[in-house]
Amino acid sequence: MTYRVGIDIGGTFTDFALLKDDSLVLEKTLSTPEDRSLAVLEGLEKLAAREALSLGDFLDKVEAIVHGTTIADNTLIEMNGAVTGLLTTEGFRDELELRRGYKEDIWDVRLLPPKPIAPRRRRLTVPERILADGSVRTALDEEAARKAVRRLKKQGVESVAISFLFSFVNPAHEKRVAEIVAEEMPEAQISISHQVLPRAPEFERTSTTVVNAYVGPRVTAYLDQLVERLDAAGYSRELLVMQSSGGVMTREYLRGSPIRILASGPAGGVVGGANFGVAKGAEDVLCVDMGGTSYDVAVVRGGTAPAETSWNWHHRYMVAVPMVKVETVGAGGGSICHVVSGALEVGPESAGADPGPVCYGGGGDRPTVTDANLILGLLSDDSEFAGGSFRLTRKGVDEAFEKYVAGPLGCSVEQAAFDSWRVVNANMTQAVRRSTAGKGIDPRDLTLLAYGGNGPVFAGIQAQDLGISRVLVPKASPTFSALGALTAQPSIDEERSYISEAGSADIARLRELWEELDVNAEKFFLSAGYDRKDITARYQLNLRYPGQNWSLTVDVKTAKGARDLSFVSEAMRANAIDRFHSNHENEYGHRREDERPEITGVRLATSVESPKPTFGAGFSAKQREATPVKLRRANLGDGYANTNIFSGPELEPGHVVTGPAIIEETFTTLVVYPGWRAILDDAGDYEITRTS
Repeated sequence: MTYRVGIDIGGTFTDFALLKDDSLVLEKTLSTPEDRSLAVLEGLEKLAAREALSLGDFLDKVEAIVHGTTIADNTLIEMNGAVTGLLTTEGFRDELELRRGYKEDIWDVRLLPPKPIAPRRRRLTVPERILADGSVRTALDEEAARKAVRRLKKQGVESVAISFLFSFVNPAHEKRVAEIVAEEMPEAQISISHQVLPRAPEFERTSTTVVNAYVGPRVTAYLDQLVERLDAAGYSRELLVMQSSGGVMTREYLRGSPIRILASGPAGGVVGGANFGVAKGAEDVLCVDMGGTSYDVAVVRGGTAPAETSWNWHHRYMVAVPMVKVETVGAGGGSICHVVSGALEVGPESAGADPGPVCYGGGGDRPTVTDANLILGLLSDDSEFAGGSFRLTRKGVDEAFEKYVAGPLGCSVEQAAFDSWRVVNANMTQAVRRSTAGKGIDPRDLTLLAYGGNGPVFAGIQAQDLGISRVLVPKASPTFSALGALTAQPSIDEERSYISEAGSADIARLRELWEELDVNAEKFFLSAGYDRKDITARYQLNLRYPGQNWSLTVDVKTAKGARDLSFVSEAMRANAIDRFHSNHENEYGHRREDERPEITGVRLATSVESPKPTFGAGFSAKQREATPVKLRRANLGDGYANTNIFSGPELEPGHVVTGPAIIEETFTTLVVYPGWRAILDDAGDYEITRTS
């Protein structure tokens, strides 16, 4: 028996999905914010115990551990990253403040810019200038660079970002200044723009490099600590880490660009959601993940997780590495309910895992969404919670709502809980509309896939508000992002800048750049234990029409196994131009055949197939009404009434649950609202559809 383990660390719970042959085991532990690796080891010990093995024997049988984490996101949210400094070309000190004039809400005149993670006093310039063709206009002033580094050192800078103009064409100046930083500040981490994002435009490259410098020390320290603990516990293989692009790779690969794990936790769920949707006959899926701290939304079209490479604003900062497009709002089970200037607000502040909601009994004294759900009867204090980890308690819950919500609003505790339920649902529904209707997508054309510990509680009412008629809830819903990480493939996606008129591009230079990327990717795959024959390489070109700011990526060749660049020829170049015209028409509705496109860079996306979970489909079992195990007073939106309660583990394929009803699963609760019904399919997953 061999095992594969997916792990996803959230703000409240750390989730585990254990894949052993064709069976799946789910587990949860409370996250440990002071040292998140402790929750990882605790969960692995639980899994080992369930397999009747010691932790060492269990880890010896584990073929792969795939880890998604929000540590980079939390660093930006909590603003507790490294003290960061920036060294840039003379005259470009305020690149970050200008932000291209971008503002998240153009109608809010009071919206302040984000807190600078590299304040102006820690943004210093160096006399140097490289031109777009790579030639040196102004030689690097090494003495000025050394003085600037010493100024940063005096300010206690822990991490240094270096971003010079056109360094992606000629990195000589950046490399030399990095050497000076290493000499003057040997303890500081260094982020170099031509390694983090080797392409234009300059603002995107500078911002991405600075964010990388800010989150990098915390990310690398955490991963190093986790690997040390896993090694000591008996795990001898490489730890695979989820990337924001939807692939996974080793810690050593990510050490140079830790920013690539930003939003890696939610990315796992979206990648898994794309695979799950295809298995259920739904290629266009709205993925919603409601955990304890946040609510994540992503739209999957055509069965493919949506990854964008350029215009990614994340936590109000530009991050231009490939990222699965996920919108996050502060709406989770731990979101705090409070009154501000006479108006009820829910979130974005969260009680997290410590102290947690009041009903966790961990010392929390401020009301949360989970507390509201307990008052409404959607959750119960007479059932085990989170897989039997503990039971919820009503003690202190009513008092908290009376103090912080009901009292200020002049209403009853039950009304305050219901209003909190309505507000958080409205917040989440609005986030969905921004990700769908705001981008020309009709949510009614999508299937809603709900996961996370709290996702199935709100899925039905959200679908009703959005006009969606079909909802899917996987049996692995509570730890679906951890399971999704196991569906992701080891991959490396990198590019190199090369600016040239496409029709006259230097064939030898294209071949040279692709070979450089291929050799680099091969090095990391081999170090992770993969064979060259298993590597699939997609050779791509970035092209645009003259005058355009953004490029389109065109596939040129896909090959598996040995490196063979014989396809790089004039014929390839001509085919790429034709394909670009077609892609541009498909994307923007027009093409300009009379204009000669420009190449802006070469790109190589490499991956290796690895074992991943399969999702079942179908309804072969005879449908029959399930039998409730008890009644409970609950409010599912139409006032309190005695509501049928079903035990999820006792349901079998073909069982039908007609709303209003509540299904209590081991790690989550599924609410079937009035006018809906849930059917358990052959794979043990729920399909919820309208009855009226």
